[in-house]
Amino acid sequence: MGRASKGRATATTTPVIILVRPQLGENIGMAARAMLNCGLSTLRLVAPRDGWPNDRAQRAASGADVVLEQTEVFDSVAAAVADLERVVATTARNRELTQRILTPRRAAVEVHGWIGQGERVGILFGPERTGLENDDMVHADTALSIPLNPQFSSLNIAQAVLLVAYEWATAGDTTPVSRMAEHATRPATKEELQNLFDHLERALDQSGFLRNKDMRPSMVLNLKALLQRAEMTEQEARTFHGVIKFLSKSKHEE
Repeated sequence: MGRASKGRATATTTPVIILVRPQLGENIGMAARAMLNCGLSTLRLVAPRDGWPNDRAQRAASGADVVLEQTEVFDSVAAAVADLERVVATTARNRELTQRILTPRRAAVEVHGWIGQGERVGILFGPERTGLENDDMVHADTALSIPLNPQFSSLNIAQAVLLVAYEWATAGDTTPVSRMAEHATRPATKEELQNLFDHLERALDQSGFLRNKDMRPSMVLNLKALLQRAEMTEQEARTFHGVIKFLSKSKHEE
């Protein structure tokens, strides 16, 4: 992927991403990029190790400047979440605290619901090396755990942000799960497919391919079903007509 042009913040209300004691400016920048990819633009930092602003974060953000420009810095988790009604804390480990633990997918659905009710929501991510501590977790009402390989479950903080942000984006997305590419012509109508099959059947009869009278009915049905499954576009159907016509002409010229 090439360097993106500068992105813009979305106008809709989204959860606040809170990075607690992040250690590397590059990770902050990559997290900002991941956020904006998924329509999030509100970032808060708690006691970043290398201070703020950070040139390395700027370079790693690859155009997500709007996120960095609006980033707020706090001395403590308590201060960073003070104006929020809901806080979700990401964790990869079992802890002494008793909290409801959600998958990213379920958390995304609930966050959409909370925001729809007018509540402000924040999602906490811990430092790269240690993750969130219990003193951080107590500020959250819900925990989020990403189900990964139990033998190797560590994630870079930017990866974790991307995964959670992507679930947020897809939970509210209305894009069809399957669609034709934008440059494709419209799907062929059933009448156009029937005309195509009639053309194909005539050509196969003329070539002698369907000469077996006993097998002909099942062969015809299978070929017709195949064309239906192909999900042809109008342009593809016309191309197929041309192929049949050319092959039929070539056969007659032999």
